[in-house]
Amino acid sequence: MNIPDLQNKIKKTAHSLLFEKGYICAVDMLIKLDYLTQKDYQAWRLGKVSYLEKACKVNLSKLSTINSTTKKIAKELQLKESWTAYNQYGKGPKRRLIFSKSGDNNIEKAYATHYLDVKRINELKTNKTNGL
Repeated sequence: MNIPDLQNKIKKTAHSLLFEKGYICAVDMLIKLDYLTQKDYQAWRLGKVSYLEKACKVNLSKLSTINSTTKKIAKELQLKESWTAYNQYGKGPKRRLIFSKSGDNNIEKAYATHYLDVKRINELKTNKTNGL
């Protein structure tokens, strides 16, 4: 898939995630784009995979495009940035999970940032409490 096609797919996926969850995050984006399986995501969360990019079925260039395009869309839609800690699931000491092989702070931040549509999140909460 070429870059413009990928960017269009990211945009559609972002709008779908916003409607469904009220926020966009890299992990959900990768799963929706079929670049990360739920099974591989769970293995990473359990500490069985050393870093998330290792489990992704796409090259680093496209992963970078996904993160930068997602951030651009979030800015255009004036979504609120929220850094989210990803800690290991399971028994034993909880350690912070790593997204990239390099562990670069900017890359880690890009993966860990959630972009919130506060209005949509409130709508979803209201619908849930009203049983809709």
